[in-house]
Amino acid sequence: DSDKTDEAELQAAVESASGLLRESKASVVEYTSYADTRTIPGHYVVYWELLGTEAGGSPEEGVLERCCLAMEESLNSVYRQCRVADGSIGPLEIRVVGNGTFEELMDYAISRGASINQYKVPRCVSFTPILELLDSRVVSTHFSPALPKWTPQRR
Repeated sequence: DSDKTDEAELQAAVESASGLLRESKASVVEYTSYADTRTIPGHYVVYWELLGTEAGGSPEEGVLERCCLAMEESLNSVYRQCRVADGSIGPLEIRVVGNGTFEELMDYAISRGASINQYKVPRCVSFTPILELLDSRVVSTHFSPALPKWTPQRR
């Protein structure tokens, strides 16, 4: 509830973490996110469509888990405090979706009246039909394997 991660911060976290994919010759084609409050504690879910992997599969073992932690390390101190000190946010999750998923998402938006010329992938989603579409295309899930670094601020 107290964490306010904005789009620019999310973009920077994805860019930072996706650098770990280079050794696997993979890259993030597109992404979106969702704050999953169905679990206790709630956690961020980031959907990634990857290029350079067989049929949307995963890079080498452990790489995507390290990407989760790298994203968490890139997020603001409030997020990291909630993860480390409060335990009020669970480990960040990356769900890899199959190739073409974000094209399907665009087709869905256009079918509901969005302009093809003005369409942009939403960086944060909460609309149930979109989440259902994304979840139906998940090929693997990965969680942050450790807590991000966080140090209390002394006053």
